[in-house]
Amino acid sequence: QMQLVESGGGLVQPGGSLRLSCGTSRSIFNTYVMGWYRQAPGKERELVAVISSDGSTNTADSVKGRFIISRENAKNTVVLQMNSLKPEDTAVYYCNAVRVISGTRYECWGQGTQVTVSS
Repeated sequence: QMQLVESGGGLVQPGGSLRLSCGTSRSIFNTYVMGWYRQAPGKERELVAVISSDGSTNTADSVKGRFIISRENAKNTVVLQMNSLKPEDTAVYYCNAVRVISGTRYECWGQGTQVTVSS
């Protein structure tokens, strides 16, 4: 069974930093594209950053230069380091794992973790 376990959300002041972690099984970690999405109140869920098993990344323009996604291979964990946080970064952040095999999409979501940026 696919499972993603998130941690690291919380309340931070503007300009501060937070680190989100998403742990999973080794088989998922090694074969799925993993990433982070976020959903603010009243808005659609949007891509934040994704990283593939070979380490290539894609980051949304809105967070480029401030957020870094990386893989901790020894822990089967994907990390989102968020720096220079802004109030508009406030949202529920979801970890995602996705893979397409022979035209079939396999996908899993974490439970979500709240990030609030406020003074």
